[in-house]
Amino acid sequence: MTSGRPDPQPDPQADLNEEIEEMRARIAELEDLWRRAVAEQDNLRKRHARELAQARAAERVRVAALLLPVIDDLERALAHAGADADAIVEGVRSVRNQAVRLLAELGFPRRDEVGVPFDPARHEAVRTVSGSGLPPGTVAEVVQPGYGDEDHQLRPALVVVEKG
Repeated sequence: MTSGRPDPQPDPQADLNEEIEEMRARIAELEDLWRRAVAEQDNLRKRHARELAQARAAERVRVAALLLPVIDDLERALAHAGADADAIVEGVRSVRNQAVRLLAELGFPRRDEVGVPFDPARHEAVRTVSGSGLPPGTVAEVVQPGYGDEDHQLRPALVVVEKG
């Protein structure tokens, strides 16, 4: 049944305006999500920096506490400075051994092996010798020990190498 009136024509401008409003709403929603993500990232960065600073401080305290017995033993050795020289030397040797053990516990074992092949990753040659009786390219003498392993090294050992 017809009422005699023509069917209303779709209004392209109204449809376009509606679509524009939907897009503006979606853009606003996406901008809000973006701002929240940026804020979350900033908070995460700040939290990580705070946790890292706390971990560093805790590690400094742990290492300092490990050094206290070494300092105590040095003070005891100094207190006996007027005593027998052999006892003082033995006390200093004991403190040195304690410090070497401490470094090993921290992951930096002492490296002072003679007779091992020269390894540029672990050794620094300070000179060469001939006639040590060792094969060429072998550590003949350790001038200064190194500390650490292959992955974490405080310093390489200073060595004299047999050149053959």
